[in-house]
Amino acid sequence: MKLESASDRDCLFFGDSPLEHQKKEHIKGVAYILIAALLWGCIGPVAKIAFSQGLAPLEVAFWRALIGWAFFACHAVLIKKMGIQTHDLPLILVFALICVTGFYGSYQLAVNLGGAAKASVLLYTAPAWVALMALVFLGEKITRQTIAGIIACMAGVILISISNGNIGGHSFSWAGIFFGLMAGFTYALYFIFGKKLFPRYQAVTVFSWILILGAFSLIPFIEFSAPTKTSWFALIFLGFLSTYLAYFFYARGLVRLRASQAAVVATMEPVVAAFLAYLFWQENLGIWGYTGALLIISGVIIQTVKRT
Repeated sequence: MKLESASDRDCLFFGDSPLEHQKKEHIKGVAYILIAALLWGCIGPVAKIAFSQGLAPLEVAFWRALIGWAFFACHAVLIKKMGIQTHDLPLILVFALICVTGFYGSYQLAVNLGGAAKASVLLYTAPAWVALMALVFLGEKITRQTIAGIIACMAGVILISISNGNIGGHSFSWAGIFFGLMAGFTYALYFIFGKKLFPRYQAVTVFSWILILGAFSLIPFIEFSAPTKTSWFALIFLGFLSTYLAYFFYARGLVRLRASQAAVVATMEPVVAAFLAYLFWQENLGIWGYTGALLIISGVIIQTVKRT
């Protein structure tokens, strides 16, 4: 008998039925996405370690991108997937400027100005931005489900904006709200650019180009300082674990789950960020802030889970 796939061979070798094997793969997929969400949730709290050692937000963004690029580039060279078509270079450059320079920079500024918990929650307005851009630029129809999700996200942002919780020594900052929303917007554009590039290139190839271009585009805005040993720990954590390894696990999870399932599991990221920010930096969003966070996460779930 000819085996149709590696999955079939695994079922026979381990004595699992196809249904049992499918369940195991689903559990693996959830676990991989949860690991990615955990690593992404660490970005804000770990970045604050670097801030406490005297590094500026954009400097942290630069090192995160550069260190992440080093691992992606090594990976791409090893599997011989470094090359891209010349006609894709302009798109790659714009992708890098918006989704690395813009996203990494605005997110670190949001963490510095408004706290790690608030920045992570505002980042998750991205699905609402995607839906709005798809309506305006791609002419995609917007469903009642999507509208409900967007309204929930907007209400959540308003509640976070008026919350008066203790955010780890930060005073309330409209700039923090702005950069948090900017992070969500630029992160949303990642999916728009991804639709153009990821069908033609492996993710490791794309990241090998956009991270280095995005990192160097940050240089004119940075006054570099000498990182301490503690700073290097935080920067390597961000570059390797929260960038390279997080995307690695997320990719492995995506091949085992539907995109909507992965998106819902990934909403654990702001939960992790809020917990760590409270544990290590005494950040507390207050009752209105946490209600707003719940609304934003609910809005993401509403938009990503298809009605059955």
